[in-house]
Amino acid sequence: MLTITRKLEFDAGHRIPDHKSQCRNLHGHRYTLEITLVGDIIQQEGSSDNGMIMDFSDVKAIAKETLVDVWDHAFLAYAKDTAVREFLESIPGHKTVIIDSIPTVENLARTAFNILHAAYKDRYGTGLHLHKLVLHETPNCWAEITADN
Repeated sequence: MLTITRKLEFDAGHRIPDHKSQCRNLHGHRYTLEITLVGDIIQQEGSSDNGMIMDFSDVKAIAKETLVDVWDHAFLAYAKDTAVREFLESIPGHKTVIIDSIPTVENLARTAFNILHAAYKDRYGTGLHLHKLVLHETPNCWAEITADN
């Protein structure tokens, strides 16, 4: 299997409301997102994408439009964390993204995978699809999800 991977970064805040330690407080991370795609190599003479699974600039553009620009410099708030949601709503123009699950790196990776899976799905008729997503919360801590899950 031949894959390609594009790495992007974004900054976002969150909190884990029931966490036993510091993560229960409002804080942020410099997230690193690795997007791995699989598909047949494009064989179309004269095409800019000829010989590629997908042009890396297109991988980036789609990820930015559907996920990175939405989450970048936002607070990723758990839908049931009403105290934080009310606080954030009191700040005019604050960028808040409501997440249906507690915004742990595991849940954020699953949410990101679902968003990006739909965005990349078979764009060229070459079987292109999201194979794996890795979301680093810190340089030493991350979650991975693959299409097999």
